[in-house]
Amino acid sequence: MKDLKERLKQAARELGGDIGIADIGRFKNAPEMMHPKNIFPECKSVITVAAPFPRGAYRGISEGTHWANYTFYSYNRLNTLFRPLITYELACMLEDLGHEAVPVYPAVPERQSCKPPVSPDRPAPDVNINVRIAGVACGLGEIGWSKVFIHKKWGPRVRLGTILTDIELEPDPIVKPGTLCKRCMKCAKDCPGGAIPMPGEREPIRIKIDDVQIEWGDVHMGRCTLTHHGLNHEVSPFLKKALPGFDLDVRKSNVSEEVAYRMTYTLAQGKWIPSEELPSDSIVPYYKQMLDHVGYFAVCGAKGCVRSCMEYQEKTRNICQHKFKTPVFGKGKWRLKPPSEDSTGGIAEGKFPEKFNLPDTDAGTWGQGVSQRQCP
Repeated sequence: MKDLKERLKQAARELGGDIGIADIGRFKNAPEMMHPKNIFPECKSVITVAAPFPRGAYRGISEGTHWANYTFYSYNRLNTLFRPLITYELACMLEDLGHEAVPVYPAVPERQSCKPPVSPDRPAPDVNINVRIAGVACGLGEIGWSKVFIHKKWGPRVRLGTILTDIELEPDPIVKPGTLCKRCMKCAKDCPGGAIPMPGEREPIRIKIDDVQIEWGDVHMGRCTLTHHGLNHEVSPFLKKALPGFDLDVRKSNVSEEVAYRMTYTLAQGKWIPSEELPSDSIVPYYKQMLDHVGYFAVCGAKGCVRSCMEYQEKTRNICQHKFKTPVFGKGKWRLKPPSEDSTGGIAEGKFPEKFNLPDTDAGTWGQGVSQRQCP
């Protein structure tokens, strides 16, 4: 099947992506809710599909001037539209040749299931693949210390998907640990949520694929999610504008990932009565706008885990695509001021004295041609 393998790889390249292949034996230690055979019992090979996103999709956030590209081109639409097109074409190619191909969307496998199994002998829905571990098993790259996947060509600028198939394909070699992630710790130093530990701060996560030990930092996913989804005052000008003075110290928080999701998405979808102080009925208008548009919103711009890693990988020429004229961080890194310096206050704090504090000297005079009132 070497010829088919090369045809698949060539097709992926022509579609703008890349693939790696693992035999099902590399997943022998996978847990129940992440095992490929619990989705497709006849699975013999696992294919990881990688699609890059433009380096420039981060430029607006790096400059602090444009955010929508991050959600659209680097995250949600890359996962839900651009990369799935490659997965779809390759799956159809396999099935045209008579081999079943199961495309698997890269959902979050750690999300606990509350659904009962359809029968006592089967796992409960929904089983999902950990796409980053699958990417390592398929030989496409490494999981970096920050838990972000690092591709041999594009570095951390990729999103991953999976195809399960019943044909035996020759597996690709696993990338030797330490080839791509050099433990420079730029990710930990630059993470605005303090989510990525320094060595020794927490015990690393360790797994084995075949006889290869893989490890990465035990990322605090509650802090990561609070920052990624806009509840970190260091990185979100939208939070600053909508809720000035909001002072959640994400770096010291200890909420779980699930609690962080509930906090961020509840706030993003929330509404309240407009006022003089905050004239929009959305709690954070930008978050609501993005959710309505694409069903997702991302704010932090992956400052530590992706952009700082990109900077290191390019400067050290550790990945194939490293020749760019512009630096990753453009005109330098920025950080928003602390909430203690925010300008706050509304009606109750006396910020609208003409309407709510000072005497009305022309009360009841409308329609008499003498009122000095100004239309808003």
